[in-house]
Amino acid sequence: MTRVLIIDDDERLAAPLGDFLARHNLQLSSATHPDEGLKMLQDEDFELVILDVMLPDRNGFELCKAIRRQSDIPIVMLSARGEVDDRLVGLELGADDYIAKPFEPRELVVRIQNILKRSESVSSGSQILAYENMIIDKTLQQVSVGGNIVKLTSNEYQLLLMLASSPGRKFSRDDILNFLKGTEVELYSRAVDIQISRLRQKLKPTDYIKTIWGAGYQFVAPAAEGESS
Repeated sequence: MTRVLIIDDDERLAAPLGDFLARHNLQLSSATHPDEGLKMLQDEDFELVILDVMLPDRNGFELCKAIRRQSDIPIVMLSARGEVDDRLVGLELGADDYIAKPFEPRELVVRIQNILKRSESVSSGSQILAYENMIIDKTLQQVSVGGNIVKLTSNEYQLLLMLASSPGRKFSRDDILNFLKGTEVELYSRAVDIQISRLRQKLKPTDYIKTIWGAGYQFVAPAAEGESS
């Protein structure tokens, strides 16, 4: 079963949610305090985190930043704070998706399954993509620029791999939204540019992701000598 950790101070949520997720091959563990959740992430192997925004001692945004400093595990933000600006903050900090309370458990399952499917789909094909100053190792899910490892979130890695797997192809915002399905379209239509901007910053000094004005984005990079992308 896929192991999922929920960090939420509502003790009444974990048990019924865990029963529902179990029917979809998802094993739920829970923590009610940020420090407890961070320790569990350090000591155990999980494939996804469900993270509440309203937590004791530090909020979910702060905890998301702390998790991102040590892990690129997919994160779904979960909160009664459903305003678009709050959701964008979560995505800017590296969350993969954001769902507002109250929610239907089935919707949460679909969001989780979509994130996990994206991770699987981008791992198919050749296991190494090599460009002039960048290497993407799909076996390790690792990206290096100029020989230095670049730390990317799950969404950033998947988005880069989608672009880099088809160099020269123009990807519209709709293409990207369809790939990142699961997150609300009206939210991600504003967040696509944020994701691209974060990628570009992390991949400096390369400048392989080009903006095609009015059309979308394109990955343009020469293959490394002796390699084929």
